[in-house]
Amino acid sequence: MTHLDPPGGHGRPAVPSASAAAALARCVSVEPAKFAAAHWGHTPLLSRAAELPDTAGFTDLFGPADADELLSRRGLRTPFLRIAKDGQLVPAGRWTGGGGAGAEIGDQVLDERVLEQYASGATLVLQGLHRIWPPLVDFARDLGLALNQPLQVNAYLTPAGSQGFATHYDTHDVFVLQVDGRKHWRIHAPVLPDPLEKQAWGGRADEVTATAQGPAALDVVLAPGDALYLPRGWLHSAQAQEASSLHLTVGIRALTRYALVEELLTLAAEDQRLRASLPFGTDVADPDAIEPELTETVEALRDWLLRADPGAVAARLRQRTWPAARPAPIRPLAQAGALAALDADSRLTLRPGLRWQLVAHGSDTVALRLFDRTITLPADCEPAARALLTGAVTRVGDLPGLPDDADRITLARRLLREAVLVPA
Repeated sequence: MTHLDPPGGHGRPAVPSASAAAALARCVSVEPAKFAAAHWGHTPLLSRAAELPDTAGFTDLFGPADADELLSRRGLRTPFLRIAKDGQLVPAGRWTGGGGAGAEIGDQVLDERVLEQYASGATLVLQGLHRIWPPLVDFARDLGLALNQPLQVNAYLTPAGSQGFATHYDTHDVFVLQVDGRKHWRIHAPVLPDPLEKQAWGGRADEVTATAQGPAALDVVLAPGDALYLPRGWLHSAQAQEASSLHLTVGIRALTRYALVEELLTLAAEDQRLRASLPFGTDVADPDAIEPELTETVEALRDWLLRADPGAVAARLRQRTWPAARPAPIRPLAQAGALAALDADSRLTLRPGLRWQLVAHGSDTVALRLFDRTITLPADCEPAARALLTGAVTRVGDLPGLPDDADRITLARRLLREAVLVPA
């Protein structure tokens, strides 16, 4: 297949947008190149509010009043809320129930029970805010584009003097954005560098506890507007100070080399030598019986890996990662109205945050790959589609390569209906 992506293509723009760069700048006090070289995946970075560009801090993204709004008036359901106390999760049955007439679903958050938990010292964890709170929907999309990684946003609300979780480590990188109040963080070096998702801290609880009793690598109090970057594996605990605390945690689901290994092993099933059965009667508990089979398997795997196709691996990684980062929301009714009013003077643009690939598909069609599906178009639509996707053209009547406005409108209508484009 021939790739027809624009410069920098393969699903992302050649130059990050200004909004993406601004989102990253809110989180780190150093230049992106320095952050990538000195900190990303390696060492923590503390950025004080005075060193960051937005003097208003993070209250525009989410604040205490916003948390109250979600907890009291939005019909919030699990798992968008967790509650923790004394290092343990509080069972959801203690703070959920039905919502009354017409809303009897039994896993809804009950504000009076949340109050009971919070007033007794429990920490509230609002999860998945990048899906339900508009400012964080936009911020998460922009920051995800800057990092080229899928991410999630949670909020932690901790009463004065309380600590929601014991010392632990995360299996993904995080940005901690202090919104309100002050929180004391103690950070220790990893007991397991670069842990995978299946290597959670609970399996090393004794080692984590012992390490946490030693001197901290970083012992700081975060104040409103401060930001902290923690690579996966770094131990941390946090305690609210003299007043309640609210911070946002941006979890970054960065891909690892082990993800490449997983995809390579999946593709290795194509090799007949690696699909072969072990000899009849092999005692799999006997190392001497397994040794010659292991030797031959390693040899076969090595031979196959030398022929591994980077394109096949990339295709599997695309299927794995693209669905994890949704593009900007669309307004279905407004989009339908734009469809009805579409003409040659209409101006359209790519849906923000949408990843795509445009590839040849046979001799007379092209395939537009998206995060959730593939759209097939006639090959003569390729120049016009590419112009719209790259932003080279916004006016429908200016699309290149098609004979008349009727064909241009037909293509534009298809891409608008498929939510690839939105009104400019």
